[in-house]
Amino acid sequence: MELIRLVRKDHACGHLLARLLLLAACACAAGIAPARGAGGGRWDLLQRSIGVSAMHMQLLHNDRVIIFDRTDFGQSNLSLPDGRCRVNPRERVLPSGDCTAHSAEYDVAANAVRPLFVFTDTWCSSGTVAPDGTLVQTGGWNDGIRNARTMPACAGASNASSCDWSEKQDALAANRWYATNQILPDGRAFVVGGRRQFSYEFYPKAAAEQQATSSAVIQMPFLVQTRDPEENNLYPFVHLNIDGNLFIFANNRAILLDYRSNKIVRTYPVLGGGEPRNYPSSGSSVLLPLKPNPTEAEVLVCGGAPAGSYNATKGGSGTFVPALTTCGRIKITDAQPAWVIETMPSPRVMGDMILLPNGAEVAIINGAADGTAGWESARTPAYAPVLYRPDHAPGDRFETQDATGVARLYHSSAVLLRDGRLLVGGSNPHTYYNFSNVQFPTDLSLEAFSPEYLDPSNDPLRPKILRPSPTGAATSAAYGATVTLQFSVPASARRRRGGAAGLLGEVSVTMVAPSFTTHSFAMNQRLLFLEVTKTAAVRGHAGTYNVSVTMPATAVLAPPGYYMVFVVNGHIPSEGIWVHIQSQ
Repeated sequence: MELIRLVRKDHACGHLLARLLLLAACACAAGIAPARGAGGGRWDLLQRSIGVSAMHMQLLHNDRVIIFDRTDFGQSNLSLPDGRCRVNPRERVLPSGDCTAHSAEYDVAANAVRPLFVFTDTWCSSGTVAPDGTLVQTGGWNDGIRNARTMPACAGASNASSCDWSEKQDALAANRWYATNQILPDGRAFVVGGRRQFSYEFYPKAAAEQQATSSAVIQMPFLVQTRDPEENNLYPFVHLNIDGNLFIFANNRAILLDYRSNKIVRTYPVLGGGEPRNYPSSGSSVLLPLKPNPTEAEVLVCGGAPAGSYNATKGGSGTFVPALTTCGRIKITDAQPAWVIETMPSPRVMGDMILLPNGAEVAIINGAADGTAGWESARTPAYAPVLYRPDHAPGDRFETQDATGVARLYHSSAVLLRDGRLLVGGSNPHTYYNFSNVQFPTDLSLEAFSPEYLDPSNDPLRPKILRPSPTGAATSAAYGATVTLQFSVPASARRRRGGAAGLLGEVSVTMVAPSFTTHSFAMNQRLLFLEVTKTAAVRGHAGTYNVSVTMPATAVLAPPGYYMVFVVNGHIPSEGIWVHIQSQ
């Protein structure tokens, strides 16, 4: 019988050793080429132009990515279908009519784009995905600054061509431009900050909040305290802690907020030398992967720009100050938390940080090596992604990957796809679309970055989930329920000389919440390792296994909604399946 060895990941060195032994054993057994080392990954051009710059992106559980820009810059390069035009008297550029789309649906499997109709301005807005899988998008600019918009996950041929945005006027109680959203355990969105907004609110509103604006907007002095002359506290980093409170980072400081009682329950030390990390200095942040039944949580903040960098770029002979090279890492659950400072291989501002599905790596992608976010405010593109491996020893956590040839500067974004690739798009550092006579033209293309685990040399070790079907409807699961996944691994089905089976190494299962990514922050991003309760080979089916896992116990650990679930062999993830977790 083929056996599965389960290796604990308690120590970085043990994890690394297990991974190396796994790859070496399987390579020797089946003649498999080893995985590539430093400088790995692959770039593929998917679309030369989707017609819209990908300022905002969100993957939905129908494997389609909703992409949108802003509406107040004139025409896009994507026409609305059937002669449809947007006639909005409050539109600042084309009030008499705009027949182009400012949003698009990208079908990952078909590599195809469908124009969508958004009416009011979505510029620098925010979003979450509701428990039923609908994208809920809030705020923007001008006529859209208090609006809420919804976009369902279109399913089936019957409504695919007509499925589109819906909009609710003045759904928010305050103007929200450059705000951040975080989904809560009850399924609502926590909406915080924004330009000249030192407050937060919830969406949708409770009945009492709908009656009185005063009760719907809750003032937050922390946002006043972290404001500086360049307003480096916009798009604050927000993460749902394992105790149900919200970790909120703005400028160079962080608090833990009990949003239910509007009380600050913890104040964290200033990060490093006190340099700003939020828009327009635009570093990025992730909540690092959570272990099963977690008792601690860590946050990583990387990059940014020194104070004064934004103002320095203005004027006829602007100065583009080198971006920050540092990351800060902190256990936000510690009784006496402290930042640990690490140094990236190169400076980076406007980088997107995306959790990879193996739970062992964080991609830092896009951005620039100098300047800041803002129109014409950066000069040196950061073409090469960097991987950060949180379980490695300090000093051995960063690895530079192969570079793209496309500058992804201001208004670029990236999201994780179910097949393990990163979808990367956008870059428009100009007030309007500008394709000529500028150093960095507006970019309307889409690329995919495939991390090293997708290299063909790893195919023999890559798990394939057989049941539930990756192409079927999402699997429903309750909190604390047991879910069994059946998967195969090609290398373990191959017989070595003498009839012994190839070894299958460390097996884990991860659960990833897809992010709403804009302006260098992937909102609502979350990765949990699920508790493996049983793993066994399937009799009569060489190389096939069942793994039983326990779903997170509460909505505090995993807010209700759709997640991608991956089986991981060593560091190599399967294609994911969609799982819908909710109370039952």
